[in-house]
Amino acid sequence: MSQSGSVADGQLSFKTRLLYGSGTIAFGVKDQGFNALLMLFYNQVIGLPAAWVGSAIMIAMIADALFDPLLGQYSDNFRSRLGRRHPFMYAAALPIGIFYLLLWSPPDASNAVQFAWLVMTAIFVRFSISLYEIPSTALLAEFTSDYDERTKLVAARFFFGVCGGLGMTIVTFGYFLQPTPAQPVGHLNAGGYGVYAWVAAAIMMVSVLISSFGTQKEVLKRPAPPPRVAISTSQMLKEMLGILVHPSYVSVLLASLFFAIASGINMALQIYFSTYFWELSASQIAMVASTSTVGIFLAFVVVLPLSARFGKKLSALMMFSLALISNVTPLLLRLADLFPANGEPMLLYLLMGQFAFTIMTTIAGGILAVSMIADVTDQIQLETGHRSEGLLFSASTMVNKAVSGMGILLAGLLLAFVNFPDKAQPGLVSGDVLQRLAGIYIGTTALATVLAIVCLAYYPINRLRHIENIRQLSEKTL
Repeated sequence: MSQSGSVADGQLSFKTRLLYGSGTIAFGVKDQGFNALLMLFYNQVIGLPAAWVGSAIMIAMIADALFDPLLGQYSDNFRSRLGRRHPFMYAAALPIGIFYLLLWSPPDASNAVQFAWLVMTAIFVRFSISLYEIPSTALLAEFTSDYDERTKLVAARFFFGVCGGLGMTIVTFGYFLQPTPAQPVGHLNAGGYGVYAWVAAAIMMVSVLISSFGTQKEVLKRPAPPPRVAISTSQMLKEMLGILVHPSYVSVLLASLFFAIASGINMALQIYFSTYFWELSASQIAMVASTSTVGIFLAFVVVLPLSARFGKKLSALMMFSLALISNVTPLLLRLADLFPANGEPMLLYLLMGQFAFTIMTTIAGGILAVSMIADVTDQIQLETGHRSEGLLFSASTMVNKAVSGMGILLAGLLLAFVNFPDKAQPGLVSGDVLQRLAGIYIGTTALATVLAIVCLAYYPINRLRHIENIRQLSEKTL
């Protein structure tokens, strides 16, 4: 076996896994802001119509859809003394901080100007995150080819990403968004968002730099990849298309996309349901968010045993299904008048348990889906002779961003459809509007999750097929 093969097959140290995963704190903090706060901030605090906010994020997502695969393909073919991926990772840190800070500092101007500001800053935040996230994620398939070791690496990424995002949620609602005499609802207090933006931007920059420097030595241990033969733009685009439409890849990519959309709608509307449907205070919202630590812990407890016992595909299907049940059950019970009334202590406890379970199933399902994409890289290498981790994971990264893109877009459209008022105060939104919002949310989330399950059912790579792919690749390197 070649040197590269032997190195890639070995297990990584616990320290390396931690350093590798720590960079996703930036992605988690960004997602927390986009999913939990951005719609609320621009719609209820700034006063931009919800449909405008959703459209702005969708425009940024479309720009991402064009940028990310090109970045992934370019990093696959890039060569430097620091490796293929790390120059991009280092270059991302400062722009991430600057543009994220600007995102939360819109000018006091007309709606049109604020809309343009949101579009441009959201695009640059997403581009900057891509500059780090795509090369970093591509390292997953380069570091190891082991079926279970890849799941451990993905778990490390999810652990830091989710902890970063949810930790930021707890701190933001618990400390930054405090009520004032002028604004008794803390999470509608405009001043708190400025403090949040500075802290979040700093955390994102530091996490990217720590992970980039921390994994540099691991990359330099490996032999440099062979130089790629120069090809024309048309040949490059043809190669990209051939890889992106591979059946094994399409099944898990579409499944991840639909599951991300369902999760994105849930996260974008969670703050609306918490504030207006369940009428929770900022401190109670922080309490519910704090139970995410239990969900995170349970996700990492169950994901590896499930994968070992049932395989990645079946385990992911189970997690997708349970996530849907958890998401819609409290709303269904409330609509049927079978859930505790607002203000009752039992309501808060039930919502805390439901949130922890939803976090567990969502994270576990996401870990398994990303690990399956890593296994597709070996299948494609076997068929084409090229490793295209950057290109494959660029589309995967785009799917992760769909959580905040398609999710916020659809959330904005749903809010507009039910005529949800701008700058609304808790307790003053009509029950009819809230019931219609809950009903259409349940239907939309269920549809997206069912589509994810159907797509994932066509994923063909199991443990035995993966082992056979690795065996054949090893024989080619002898």
